Amino acid sequence: MLKKEDFVYFGKFLKPHGTKGEIGLQGDTFALGEGCDFVACDIDGILVPFFFESVRPKNGDTLIAKMERMESAEEVRYLTNREAFIPRKWVEESDEVSLGYFIGFSASDKSLGYLGEIVEIDDSTINTLFVVENDGEEILIPAQEEFIAGIDHDEQTILFDLPEGLVTL
Repeated sequence: MLKKEDFVYFGKFLKPHGTKGEIGLQGDTFALGEGCDFVACDIDGILVPFFFESVRPKNGDTLIAKMERMESAEEVRYLTNREAFIPRKWVEESDEVSLGYFIGFSASDKSLGYLGEIVEIDDSTINTLFVVENDGEEILIPAQEEFIAGIDHDEQTILFDLPEGLVTL
């Protein structure tokens, strides 16, 4: 059985692509390196693997995936809007990850302590931001390498070293 703690969020399935069992898969395309042959979906509380027959890029963060044993748009439609997860080890072995990997991580600051959970990556402007939620409030943190003091992949935490006053803006 697949254990949830051994997986990290990858992205989500979009709508079927064509009629031959292909589907859009939006997510961290850096994480799908060599050896990545499946994603898992949470179905009724259990992670279920879905193996790739083929994967090809569509654009920067979207892939077109042909899933094994799914031969029609109707069959892959079952996956539409489902979150996809990949084994943590694939990400940790990779030299590069996209920022979407950090969704679900806890965010803390060296001075301020716990800030909240990263719930979204806002890349709608030239300055990409981590969107951190804490008690219904949103905190926007620039996704800048110089602000990251440490990352713990096992505990899914990021420690920031933010300039004074940034969080209160």
